[in-house]
Amino acid sequence: MIPISTRGLCRGLLFLGVLLALDFWLVSSLQVAHALPFPDIRLTFDQTEDPEKVSITLQILLLFTILSLAPAIVILLTSFTRIVVVLSFLRQALGTHQMPPNQVVIGLALFLTFFIMAPVWHQVNEQALKPYFAEQVTPKEALEKGLAPIRSFMFRQTREKDLALFLKISRNKEVSRKENVPTEALIPAFVISELKTAFQIGFMIYIPFIILDMVIASVLLSMGMLMLPPIMISLPFKLMLFVLVDGWNLLVGSLVRSFY
Repeated sequence: MIPISTRGLCRGLLFLGVLLALDFWLVSSLQVAHALPFPDIRLTFDQTEDPEKVSITLQILLLFTILSLAPAIVILLTSFTRIVVVLSFLRQALGTHQMPPNQVVIGLALFLTFFIMAPVWHQVNEQALKPYFAEQVTPKEALEKGLAPIRSFMFRQTREKDLALFLKISRNKEVSRKENVPTEALIPAFVISELKTAFQIGFMIYIPFIILDMVIASVLLSMGMLMLPPIMISLPFKLMLFVLVDGWNLLVGSLVRSFY
């Protein structure tokens, strides 16, 4: 006989107990899983299936897909990009890196976007949504009619050079009418046009504050205060200058008028 130590016997019994407990847990889990009523979410296309129910299911899936892309639609197809970039430039030019906070900047840009895009969305509602809900047009026709006002807005803000760039890349050089311009080429052209306009406005915002920084730095240097950071002295003067000229009114008014 092969001698078995007490420690080896205990290890063997422990291993056997773990196997039995695991087996009991698996059997119980399978029984509980078999007893629970899980919903069947399979989409079948049998001949007996009502086509209208299948169509509604596909429309719901399409709606959820559009909702997941809603932030990108708001950012790239509206005036939001220009506004938020200009407000970020203003904050950097003032030297207040966290004031106003990001929540305030994004919230202001969002509500200004609602204000600027209200006429466009009104046209979308009148031309596409109401006829679609009244079952007067098909989903495809509603999409085309709803996209038309948005495309018209983007065309007004898009430079011909930027649009020609993407038409050339897509090998669609000969486009005689705006209706023939593909939307997939119009959207990136509109975005880079908005970025260029926002950078131009940001450059104009930076000029007075840079001049003020240079004057204060020259004064501190002439007084021998080399160890004193100029930003500590120029920041209150920047804020005072911005408030005295009613900067928020001028900036927001110029931004809104730039879209008309």
